[in-house]
Amino acid sequence: MEIVLLRPEIPHNTGCAARLAAATGLRLHLVEPLGFSLADRYLKRAGLDYWPLVELRLHATWEAACAALADGSERPLDERLHLFTARGGASLFATGFAPDDVLVFGGESAGLPAELLARHADRRVYVPIRAGVRSLNLANVVCLGVYTALVRSGSALPANDGRYEAHARAGHDERPLERVRGSVGPG
Repeated sequence: MEIVLLRPEIPHNTGCAARLAAATGLRLHLVEPLGFSLADRYLKRAGLDYWPLVELRLHATWEAACAALADGSERPLDERLHLFTARGGASLFATGFAPDDVLVFGGESAGLPAELLARHADRRVYVPIRAGVRSLNLANVVCLGVYTALVRSGSALPANDGRYEAHARAGHDERPLERVRGSVGPG
């Protein structure tokens, strides 16, 4: 399973997604433009000392991210996408997931691009909320979406009985920018 943030704007939310990626062992993809620098101290603070555990990919465009996500998979990317939006689709809790799915979340102010949602209308997922509430915080939706998708796909959750033991790589003073791999290019 893959986590994709398309044009995230707030460093704290992206840092929370990175911490979630570290906790679950899932790869985190960021698609530019970003609303912050990967050297941002707030981003580092939100990810705490878990950045060494994050497999981070940075993509200059959505097309570059799609090419990287499609590479090596048996299923077509179009069948693996789940586009999280506050604007319709299927409820997260009525959606089926597979272990190789790609969970895509849009930026805080604009969400996912309308053309992407229109092109993949049958892949839209929403979290039910009360009328009159515009949306949930991105970090909350990413966390809720990831854990729900893991459980519904039958994927193994991290083996942990609630005790904490520091990971050997955690705690090193590593910045998010040092974790980047992927299709970085102009943009």
